[in-house]
Amino acid sequence: MTSSDEAIMCPFDFSKGLEFDPSLAALMARDSITRIRLPYGDADAWLVTGFDAVRQVTTDQRFSRAGIMGSDYPRLTPEPIVSPESINVVDPPHSSRLRRLASQAFTKGHVERMRRRILRLADSLLDEMAAQGPPADLVHHLSNRLPQHTICDVLGIAQDDWPRMEQYVHHLLSTGPDSRQTAATAKSELRAYFGGLIEERRRSPGNDLISALAAAKDGDDVLDDQELAVMALTLMLSGHDTATCQISNICYLLLTRPELMKHLSSRPETLTAVLNELLRVIPFRKGVGIPRVALEDAEVDGVKIRAGEFVHVSYLTANRDPERYPDPDTIDPDRPPMPHMTFGWGGHRCIAVPLAMAELEVAIGRLLERFPGLRLAVAPEEVRWDTETIRRFPIELPVAW
Repeated sequence: MTSSDEAIMCPFDFSKGLEFDPSLAALMARDSITRIRLPYGDADAWLVTGFDAVRQVTTDQRFSRAGIMGSDYPRLTPEPIVSPESINVVDPPHSSRLRRLASQAFTKGHVERMRRRILRLADSLLDEMAAQGPPADLVHHLSNRLPQHTICDVLGIAQDDWPRMEQYVHHLLSTGPDSRQTAATAKSELRAYFGGLIEERRRSPGNDLISALAAAKDGDDVLDDQELAVMALTLMLSGHDTATCQISNICYLLLTRPELMKHLSSRPETLTAVLNELLRVIPFRKGVGIPRVALEDAEVDGVKIRAGEFVHVSYLTANRDPERYPDPDTIDPDRPPMPHMTFGWGGHRCIAVPLAMAELEVAIGRLLERFPGLRLAVAPEEVRWDTETIRRFPIELPVAW
């Protein structure tokens, strides 16, 4: 194991607008993968940045996420965010089984039903914003509330419990040194909450996501209560996390780049393609996520990684690899479609992508339809950004129309 003084210290705390983190850009520019040291954890890790190398690590079973559990692995948060049984840290073939069952809740029919619910929620939130009149905070009216309401609604959580869910998620995603105990408590309380909800849905199923997951079958194989509770917890976290940040980030880019706003307003049929290009470019998080550990010696990018060493991949840098995306730092609304890594890759690509895309399409599509002439009500440099979590997003987006 390389000693820590040979590793590059990476706090990954850059949170200025949506500019790309210069420390990540510098690591990306190096000839090969690099040893890094993160704020928490008792070991260094390799950082893999290129698209092909990230694809190798995320699809090669010699690199295990399950193998990190029980170790003080290198990370950005004091308390590990993931549960040991979470689909995020289960390896194939067990994860393939969980994904096969869970994906039955995200069929075209299920997602279309969810889309109708999202549309109703979005319109009621935008009605409130229109009634209040300008200036209004888009983060408060849309970005924060739509994903929270959507994931709570589609999971079938009683409306009275929605504020509590929001509080739990905030505790889990905090990076402050004092947040470890509150995060651990929030995780166990959420698990208990979903345990109760699952018992209820087993007795009387509804048309919600938990009922759909409980009904998922592959022959005689079904998700057990423990797996369902962890799946619900994972969906709750990612439902709040990714969509909340991305609605705000996408709105910020549209509001500060009139040519993009004009493109979408004049060619609404390109919405999905433009959203994918924005998702590719946006640095939606700080640094890195969940690492893997090498189960045996392996070579990546010409570097020998030894068994037992940790490996982090950067989806952010892979999304800007010039060998895959010509002129990668430019937002090109007409870029030919090519899969990006914002939702992960391989066996750990997010299973709820259809739901996330439905949310983004509804949120941005309805916003632009209903508020032509939408503009920032402050100078771009006055927008305040989150500095307390692992995410990148504006805390407020004051708009007028």
